[in-house]
Amino acid sequence: MKKTCFIVGAGSFDGIKLRPQQGDLVIAADGGYTYLENEGIEPDVLLGDFDSLEKMPDCRNLERHSPIKDDTDMALAADYGIEHGCRRFFLYGGLGGRLDHTIGNLQLLMGLARRGMEAYLIGEGNILTAITGETITFSEKSRGFLSVFCMSEPARGVWERGLKYSLTDAVLTCDRTLGVSNEFTGEKGSVAVKDGTLILVWGRENGLPQSREAFSEQKE
Repeated sequence: MKKTCFIVGAGSFDGIKLRPQQGDLVIAADGGYTYLENEGIEPDVLLGDFDSLEKMPDCRNLERHSPIKDDTDMALAADYGIEHGCRRFFLYGGLGGRLDHTIGNLQLLMGLARRGMEAYLIGEGNILTAITGETITFSEKSRGFLSVFCMSEPARGVWERGLKYSLTDAVLTCDRTLGVSNEFTGEKGSVAVKDGTLILVWGRENGLPQSREAFSEQKE
């Protein structure tokens, strides 16, 4: 089983339903400490430049960074998690608030996927993930929308099956909204990409996908 890292930032926050278990790593990224405190969860480490905390808490493990840095606090927290053996990430408090930080967290999601990590950005009633050379499958119980975005170089070999609208060996680009607002149909739904990275967005009520695996074409 992949070691899991929970990271909570200072953006919009609507609670943690998937609670950390024994052996998981919990990181408060700066002002995310307040959210964890309200949830009754003690972080393993508080990390950041601490520009969004009104006062410094009494945390057992503190890692201070200069505000003059190349990465956001969320990105630094993800690097910390990788260094400590984590391969699956749940990112909270990374949406809403400042738009630039939201975009930065989408970049972080893509970067984690390209490093072979499984990561989910959760908040604002949504779950987002990025896939690179993968097939991701959703339960037949899933309902509502599923949107798929290419936000960098063209994503090639894109398949969508079991959804209202199908794609077969398609190419998605960063300048066209072809993948927006697909829908679950009561069947198992899947999205696959052979080359490139996609960001997927779906309603939080559907929970996590049923499975993720290396790319395989979705046949008729």
